[in-house]
Amino acid sequence: MDETEFWEIVDTTRDAAGGDPETHADLLVERLAQTDPDTVLDFARHFESRYNRAWRRDLWGAASVLLGGADNDAFDDFRCWLVGQGRDVFEGALQDPDELANLLEDFDPLRDGDGEDLGYAADEAYERLTGVPLPDLELMEPPDEPLGTVFDLDDDAELADRFPQLWERFGAERP
Repeated sequence: MDETEFWEIVDTTRDAAGGDPETHADLLVERLAQTDPDTVLDFARHFESRYNRAWRRDLWGAASVLLGGADNDAFDDFRCWLVGQGRDVFEGALQDPDELANLLEDFDPLRDGDGEDLGYAADEAYERLTGVPLPDLELMEPPDEPLGTVFDLDDDAELADRFPQLWERFGAERP
């Protein structure tokens, strides 16, 4: 599977789900389960490598703005959700997390941002196909700490300063 095929599967299942992350994950499992184990492994490697690329403090800050705060688990789920948004949103967010203000049509913190199930879709599809858990993907482990400059994820003034567009559009109404 090449990168284009990976993103095509992500996009078609997301579009069919109407953007709902849980339905997206279910459709992704169904789509992958129609392939073969090697294809599922390829998909899993593509997903995991992008998930690891998003292990960055600036993206964690953007997640904090969008979600009204983001602990470790919430940020993990956000990274899965971000991959699930497709190539344009994902790559745009990596280039400049503040651009999520322009890349996202809408964002509901009660529905969006939690893509945990997307992160397990390949695992579930592989187990359906083979009856055994997904093997180790043999990818390089991400660093213990996210990349980038450390800053206070709970400081609204700092978040507003670092992500002015995102803060104006989604953060200003935070409780």
